[in-house]
Amino acid sequence: MTVIVTDKGFAPDDFTGGFVPLAELGEADTAVEIAPADDPRELVGRLGEIAAIRVLFPAFSDGRGFTHARDLRQLGFTGRLRAAGHVIADQYAMARRSGFDEVEISDDLAARQPEAQWLARADWQAHHYQARLRG
Repeated sequence: MTVIVTDKGFAPDDFTGGFVPLAELGEADTAVEIAPADDPRELVGRLGEIAAIRVLFPAFSDGRGFTHARDLRQLGFTGRLRAAGHVIADQYAMARRSGFDEVEISDDLAARQPEAQWLARADWQAHHYQARLRG
């Protein structure tokens, strides 16, 4: 099973659709999964039809997913954007700042990094260094 992390803490997954890998995306699919080596620009022209995108993080040290999130938001994606995999609590603020709405983690990771650790980083906007620099 998995746990969904939001600014309010842990929650069960309420998304009922299935995610399809980008390479297998068909005309009727509305939820896509993007791997680190995928190019999110392949979705240009279809972003308005996509309800949810799950970006995979195979390891906490692989930050390409943060770039994918930023790129998707800059391309105009307004739907549900989820980071999935090995994202750790220390990376939650970065995930939110780069455009993710939520993080999907395993039950094992949730046990090692309980909800309190994630909630400690949920005030991600208050500590945004760019806002402090701008004034």
